[in-house]
This record gives sequence, structure tokens and C-alpha cells, in this order.
Amino acid sequence: MLFPKKVKYRKWHTMRKNPLKVGVATRGITVAFGSYGLKALGHARIRSNQIESARKVMSRAVGKTGRFWVRIFPDMPYTSKPAEVKLGKGKGDLQGYVAPVLAGRIIFEVDGTTESVAREALRKAGTKLPVKTKVVAR
Repeated sequence: MLFPKKVKYRKWHTMRKNPLKVGVATRGITVAFGSYGLKALGHARIRSNQIESARKVMSRAVGKTGRFWVRIFPDMPYTSKPAEVKLGKGKGDLQGYVAPVLAGRIIFEVDGTTESVAREALRKAGTKLPVKTKVVAR
């Protein structure tokens, strides 16, 4: 699974959760490396294990000839407290890392295969993610 080698701060602030005020992505919105891409239609926090699951599915679907790129990286830590713990007593322990994804962001890209294989690989990868996605072409 993906996670940063070194971080300056172990725990971050939670950030905004209101979907009306989150907005749309301004970076990473075009297909840059491959011919086809998987675009996020909403916003979400994608965990590192979800990215890894989608990456494995794409790797199997694309085959040996195809090439794919992961355009997001989970660098934001998330914490949680154990079950049945009362409020107070500080922030919870580090559980893992997430990649905050805004609407319009390209998550994966594929090249080196036919259109049908690339679209099917991206569709399968999109089912593993907690956000609605769309396959786009360059």
C-alpha cells in the first residue's frame, strides 16, 4: 500500500466535509500520460488500500502490453479512536493515509491497449473506489 516515506506532521486537521463548499479540481484534470483516463465525478477521500485494490484490478485487466499510471498519492493521514472510548482524551491514533480527490480529477490513466480493453480496465478499477467515476479519452 502507498504511504509517504516521511511526514513533517504526524496528525493533520480534519479539513472541510461540506460537499457544497468543497468545489472542483483545478490540477490533474486532463489526461496527460495515457490515452484513456478515469475521472472522478464527485469528491472523496480515497484510502491507500482502495487505491491498491483498484491498481491490482487494472494490472490484471490491462495485461503485459498495456501501461497504466496512478495519478493520485495518499499523503493525508487519518486517525480514529477505538470503539467504546469516551469523548475527550485527545485525538485518535493514526490509522492510515488518504488521497483527497475533488470532482474532475484524473485518478488512473491507461495506454498501450485497445480501446475496449482500456475502458473495461478503468471501469473495473472505478468499482473499487468510493466515488462515482467516468472513463474519458484524450
